[in-house]
Amino acid sequence: MELDGSMRIEHAHQFTEHHRYVVYRDFSMSPLDMKTLSLIYQPMIGAPAVALYLLLYHQIDETRTGYSRPDAQRGLLLGLGAGLGETGRRFLIDQTSRLEAVGLLQTHRIAPPGGDDILYEYALVRPLEPAEFFTNPHFTLLLRDKIGKYAVIALREQFESPAPEELDHAGLEREDLSVPFFEIFRVQPHSADAELEQALAELATTREPAPAPLPEPSAGIAYGELISGFPRSSENRPFVERLRTDKNGMAIVNYVAYKYDLDAEDMRRLLDEPGVFSPEGALLFDELQRRASLFYRQNRRLEEERNRIAARSAVFGGAPGEAAEDDPPEEVPVPEDDYLPVPKSMEGRCDIAQYNFLMRNEPHTRFLKRFFPGAVPAWLDRAFERIDLHYRMPREVINVLIHYLLGMSGTQRLSGDFIDKVASNMLARGVDTYEKAIRYVREQEKLEQRMKEAERRTQGTQGAPGAPGAQTQGRVWRDRGGRSGGSRKPAIPIVEQRTGGRQLTPEELAEALRLASELERES
Repeated sequence: MELDGSMRIEHAHQFTEHHRYVVYRDFSMSPLDMKTLSLIYQPMIGAPAVALYLLLYHQIDETRTGYSRPDAQRGLLLGLGAGLGETGRRFLIDQTSRLEAVGLLQTHRIAPPGGDDILYEYALVRPLEPAEFFTNPHFTLLLRDKIGKYAVIALREQFESPAPEELDHAGLEREDLSVPFFEIFRVQPHSADAELEQALAELATTREPAPAPLPEPSAGIAYGELISGFPRSSENRPFVERLRTDKNGMAIVNYVAYKYDLDAEDMRRLLDEPGVFSPEGALLFDELQRRASLFYRQNRRLEEERNRIAARSAVFGGAPGEAAEDDPPEEVPVPEDDYLPVPKSMEGRCDIAQYNFLMRNEPHTRFLKRFFPGAVPAWLDRAFERIDLHYRMPREVINVLIHYLLGMSGTQRLSGDFIDKVASNMLARGVDTYEKAIRYVREQEKLEQRMKEAERRTQGTQGAPGAPGAQTQGRVWRDRGGRSGGSRKPAIPIVEQRTGGRQLTPEELAEALRLASELERES
């Protein structure tokens, strides 16, 4: 039998009155919190849920924070008057679900390593401040449905005391007269006490915090979209269910989906594959990204095949181009000093600020698409994907590399080997940030400019009438072909200085300049 509720109990024997629980809280409620709980939260979730919240709250002394002592859940069921049995357990699960839905409780099931004993952790959360609560549209609308619109307005006025008439004027000037700490107190510069710090750290309540969410672009996939169609018989379903409270895990899922243009159905398929979660249930970012890359390339091949078939059978013109993709929601501003010029292929489509913002924030898969009116060549996509997955080059550095290879007019040769050489040179020189990549591109521009000037000087010297090359060729003609006066062909000189041929790459030119400077110092 499966019990529906917040704790995702698969069997009735996994949640009984005999299982132990602990309560954790890191706050103490004020009179304002108690008023908010009774007047705002209670109409939404009901009196039994509020009673459970207070019962859990008082498991710890009100003047303390931290953990309560482990105890059997029998006390919770009896304290709520629910009785011992299946009905009481269902009642307890329903009340915890209501508390979790409004953000007052987080429930965790803890399995100690090497043991079968299950421990439930109820982590209490402080009620929202009234000002913050009434800015939440979901809570406000739910409260309106429970007590009515005018009651909500009257309730809002009960939690805020109006300003006096003297302060109820626009344009008042406020001068801060507060005194900072160091104007009153003096702390000795060498008064650090390592023993005291260690003792305080040991006495502090240790609770493993959740990792901070990644500040990355998001595909907007909600947890409900993942779990709604996820197979119940899958071995990874318990791990996917943990994503409901794992903000870092959901951020990883949304970033990978955004990077490779995948939807919720595609992500469910990837999360169902073995190996994307560790044995402890942690989502493995590198493995998920690798599988998403393979899935992305397979979809590209299928899409290209469909496009070829559609092009053969199409009678009318193709559909208009797709609209430009949305910018990533997370902004990392780019200073004007780090701006790179907009390539000619993108002029008129964005200004210099927009272009540099996209180059700084977008995944390379999306940034690369902007340089092509249609699909990105498969070999080029694989080349940059190898740099991303194997070389672990940051995305913003890859985007600057794309600008250097595709956006600069001086780049005439483009091959997988050339791309790999430039990326290897950047890695060898420690280019691992956006700012270093900008400096690298500008240095290469200067080297290419010096190379062009040197070529122009060389060509001008060789084309002069008195140039050594011209004199040598004339002398060979006179000595070998002009003496007999016959129709003999002119002898080809053994060594001939070339004026054309393959141009040096920026890396080869830099190495040549370095060797020349060393020879000058030695001479």
